[in-house]
Amino acid sequence: MFSARVPGLRSNRIARALARARAGGLPLDDLTVSNPTAIGIPYPHGLLEPLARPEALRYEPAPFGLPCAREAVATHLRAAGVQVPMDRVILTASTSEAYSLLFKLLCDPADRVLTPQPSYPLFDHLTRLDAVVASPYALEYHGRWELNLASLREALDRDARVRAVLLVSPNNPTGSFVRQDELDAVSDLAAERGLALICDEVFHSYALPAYDSVPPGRLVMRSDVLTFTLGGLSKMAGLPQLKLGWILVGGPERLVTRALSRLELICDSYLSVATPVQLAVDTLLEQTKVVVADIEHRIRTNHACLEQMVRKFPATQLLRVEAGWYAVIQVPAVRSEEAMVLDLIEQERIYVHPGYFFDFPREAFLIVSLLPEPSRFGSVLARMLARIGTSPS
Repeated sequence: MFSARVPGLRSNRIARALARARAGGLPLDDLTVSNPTAIGIPYPHGLLEPLARPEALRYEPAPFGLPCAREAVATHLRAAGVQVPMDRVILTASTSEAYSLLFKLLCDPADRVLTPQPSYPLFDHLTRLDAVVASPYALEYHGRWELNLASLREALDRDARVRAVLLVSPNNPTGSFVRQDELDAVSDLAAERGLALICDEVFHSYALPAYDSVPPGRLVMRSDVLTFTLGGLSKMAGLPQLKLGWILVGGPERLVTRALSRLELICDSYLSVATPVQLAVDTLLEQTKVVVADIEHRIRTNHACLEQMVRKFPATQLLRVEAGWYAVIQVPAVRSEEAMVLDLIEQERIYVHPGYFFDFPREAFLIVSLLPEPSRFGSVLARMLARIGTSPS
C-alpha cells in the first residue's frame, strides 16, 4: 500500500534510552542541541512585527519568489561579497526543499548524486524521498578535513547515472570548508563529465577565527559548470521557524537558461514560500545581525573551552573545526560509540551524538554541539570525558 521511498520509522537503542531518561523527569545535559532559538540567546524586541505588514494580505504568486524579496536577498549577499544578480536568486521554503527541487530538476528515478562522507544524515532521507540514490565520496582527516578526489572519481567511474555532486562548505558536522583547490578540481571534473554542482553554505556565517575563512558564493559566477548554491534564514539569521531559503544559480548561460525555465515549472507547481516572510526578509536579515554575532560569540567561547578541556585528557583529540556549530572529538576506541553514548545517557544524563550517525568510516568519534550555555558547557564536558574512560593529565 505504501511507497518504498518512505520506510516505517524504527526506534534504535539510543532513542529508547533517551526516551527513558526524559520520562524520568530529571534534567538531561544535551550536547547535541542545534536549535538556535532554544539556547538562551535574546532576539530583538519586535523582530516579527514586519510579518504583519498589510501588504501580506495580498497574494501575488511568483514561482521564484517576489522580486522585492529576491532583490533583498541578493543585496544582503552582495554585502558579504557574493556577487549575484537578482534574477539568479530563487526563494524556497527551506534548504531541504531546495534540495528536493534540484533533485527533481536534475535526476530521473534511480539516478545518483554524490554526497560527502561524513556528513549530515538528512541526505539519505531527502534523496530517497525523491527516488534518487545517494553515493558517498570520502572526506579524510589529515590534520584538517580534505576532500578525497580519488574517491570522487571512483564513484563517477562506477556509475554512469551520477547527475550531480553535493558539496557542503562548511560541512556538518566536520566543520570543514572546501578549499579553493578542491573546488577547482571538482568543478573541472563536473564540467568534463556534464554534471551539476550543488553547494550548501548554510553554516558559512559561523567561522572560527583561528583558521582562514573561505569566501562564500564562489560557485555563483563560474561559467564552466552549472552550479546551485544554497542558503537561508535558518542559519544565516538564526530563524529556522520562518522557513525561507534560497538557491543561487550559476554557470554557462545556455545551461542557466534551461535550468531556470524548468525550475520555474517546478516552483510554480508548489508556490510554497509564504508572502509575509518574503516581505519581511530585508528587515529580518538586518535586525538579526546581532543574533548571529551572539551565536558566533557563543560558538567561539565554547570552542575555546573545548580546546582547553581536551588538553587535560591526553587520550582524546579535538579534530580541527573551521566553522559551523559542531565539533568532533576522537576518543579511545575501547568500546563502541553506541556503548559510550548509552552509558553517558544512563549514568551521567549527558547526550552526545556518536560518529556513526554521520557515517564516520571508523570508531571512535563523538560529536558535540557548540551552542549550549557556556556556564555549564565546561563542567558537562569534564564529566563526559571522565566517564568515557580517559584520564586527565
